[in-house]
Amino acid sequence: MRNQLTPLDIAVFLIYLVGVTAYGYYIYQSKKKGEQSTKDYFLAEGSLTWWAIGASMIASNISAEQFIGMSGSGFKVGVAVAAYEWVAAIVLIIVAVFFMPVFLKEKIFTMPQFLEQRYNSTLSLIMSIFWLFLYVLVNLTSILYLGALALSNLVGGDTFHVIIVLLALFSILISIGGMKVVGYTDVVQVVVLVVGGLVTTYIALTLVSDKFGLGGGAISGFNALMSKAPDHFHMIFPKPTADTPQVEVDKYLSLPGIAMYLAGQWIVNLNYWGCNQYITQRALGADLHTARTGILFAAILKLMMPVIVMLPGIAAYVLYKNGSLQAEMSSTGAFNSDNAYSAILTFLPDGLKGLSMAALTAAIVASMAGKVNSISTIFTLDIYKRYLNTEATEKKQVWVGRLTILASVVISVALTWKDLLGIGGEGGFQFIQKYTGFISPGILAIFLLGLFWKRTTATAAIVGVLAGFVMSVFFNNYAPAVLGPETLLYTAFPNGRGTYEIPFLICMGLSFAITMLLMVAISLVGPRVSAKAIELQPGLFRVSRQTLVLIVIILLLITALYTKFW
Repeated sequence: MRNQLTPLDIAVFLIYLVGVTAYGYYIYQSKKKGEQSTKDYFLAEGSLTWWAIGASMIASNISAEQFIGMSGSGFKVGVAVAAYEWVAAIVLIIVAVFFMPVFLKEKIFTMPQFLEQRYNSTLSLIMSIFWLFLYVLVNLTSILYLGALALSNLVGGDTFHVIIVLLALFSILISIGGMKVVGYTDVVQVVVLVVGGLVTTYIALTLVSDKFGLGGGAISGFNALMSKAPDHFHMIFPKPTADTPQVEVDKYLSLPGIAMYLAGQWIVNLNYWGCNQYITQRALGADLHTARTGILFAAILKLMMPVIVMLPGIAAYVLYKNGSLQAEMSSTGAFNSDNAYSAILTFLPDGLKGLSMAALTAAIVASMAGKVNSISTIFTLDIYKRYLNTEATEKKQVWVGRLTILASVVISVALTWKDLLGIGGEGGFQFIQKYTGFISPGILAIFLLGLFWKRTTATAAIVGVLAGFVMSVFFNNYAPAVLGPETLLYTAFPNGRGTYEIPFLICMGLSFAITMLLMVAISLVGPRVSAKAIELQPGLFRVSRQTLVLIVIILLLITALYTKFW
C-alpha cells in the first residue's frame, strides 16, 4: 500500500477543485441582481429547483461524519448503522408532508423565528444560542477534524494541519456567496461524492474478492463480506446478557436493537431533518410542491448512502481480519476504526484515488459550507438584527453574515488544531450523535407540540427545552449510579470502563417522553387555545399524485432492505 498521490491523482483532484470554484463563481455572477437582500443571501430567494434542494440537503448531510464516522461504525458494528440512513428516509417523508407546509405557510426564514412566532422571543433567543454553540462546537468542528484526519491519512506525511487550513479556506470561498452558490455547487458536490463513493465501494469489494481468490468482481466481494463477517449483516442486535462479550455489549450500547426504533432513532432524525436550520434552510425559500419534491428526492438518495459510506468500512474489517491492513494499525496495535475509509482509499489505482479524494473533499466542504451558512443566518437574523442593531440595512446584514462565516470557521480551526474536544477518542460518528442527542429531545418536543397542539404554551416550551437537556445529561451520565443499572425505565450495561451505561438512543427516548409529559401537564393549566397557536387549515397536508408515487416507492424500497437484513 502507498499513501502518496500520483500526478494523475493530483490532476483529477485539481480539476474538481477548479471546476467547483468556477461554477460557484458563475452562479454568483449569473444570478446576481444588484445588492443581495437577506432573503436572497440566506434563502436563495426561491431560486433553488427541486433537484438542487434535494442534492444540497444530501451534500450538506453526507460529510466526514458519514464517510469517516459511519464507515468506522460499519467496521465496528456493520449494517446496523444504516438505520440512521434508512429511518431518515422515512422521516423525510414526514417532514415533506407535515412539517414543510406549516413552515412555508408561516413564512419562516429560521427555526428561531418559528419559535418566536409560535411561543415568544425568550425561547427564540435561548434556542438561537443553543444552536450556535451546537453547530460550531460539535458539528462544524467534527466535520473539519474528521475530514482533515481522513485526507491526511490518504495524502500521507505530516499534512493534517495543512489540510485543516485548506478545507477551511475552501468552505469559506464556497459559502461567502450565499445560499444560491451553496445550493447549486452542492449539486456538483453530490455528483462527485456519489460517483467517487461508488467507485471506492466497487474497488473495495473487488479487493476483497481478489484477496480471497474469488476473482468474480464486486458481487463476489459482497458475498465474501457476508460469509466472512455474518455478524456485520444484521440490523437488530440482541439484548446483552451476563455472558455477552464486551465487544457485543459495546455494539448494543451504540445501536440498542429493536428498542432504538421505539426511542432515539426517530427523535434524532426528526430533530435533524425537521427542526434543523442547517437542513430546512434549503427548502424554506421554495414553493410547497418544489420543497416536497426536493425533500423526497433527498430521501431516495439517502437510501443508497450506506452503499457508499458503510460498505467500505465492512470491507476494511474483513481485510483487517485477513491481515491485509496491518500497515494501518496504530502504535498500540489497535486498528482505529475512523481510519477504515482512508485505509481502503490507499488501495485505489492512480487517478481513482484522486477522484475518491475529490468525493471526500466534496462531502466535507459541502457540509461545512452549509453549516456556516446556517450559523450565519441564525446569528444575523435572530441575534444581530433583533438585539444588536435593529436598524441594520439589508446590505449590512449580508456583510455581518459573511463575517460570521469567517469567525465560525476560525473558531472551528482553533478547536480542531489539537483536537481540544476529544473527537478522536470518542469516535467521530458516535461523538456527533451523542452530543447532539443532549438537546434533540427537548427541541423535538417543543416543535411537535407547537406545530400540532394548539394548547401548548410558551412556559411549557421553555420548561421543555431545559428539561430535555437536563434529562439527557442525567440519563446519559448519572442515572445508573443514582438509580442502579436495572429499573422499570431502562437497563444499563457495563461499558468496559468499570461503570454502567444506558444506550444513548434509549436515553434520548426517555428524555423525550418525560419532556412531553411535562409540557402537556404545564399546558393543561393554561388556556384551551394558546394565543399564538397555529391554525392548520383543512387540506394543508394533502399531497399530489406525483408526491404519493414517490412516497410509495421509498417505503417499498425500505421494506425490501429491512426484509433482507433484519
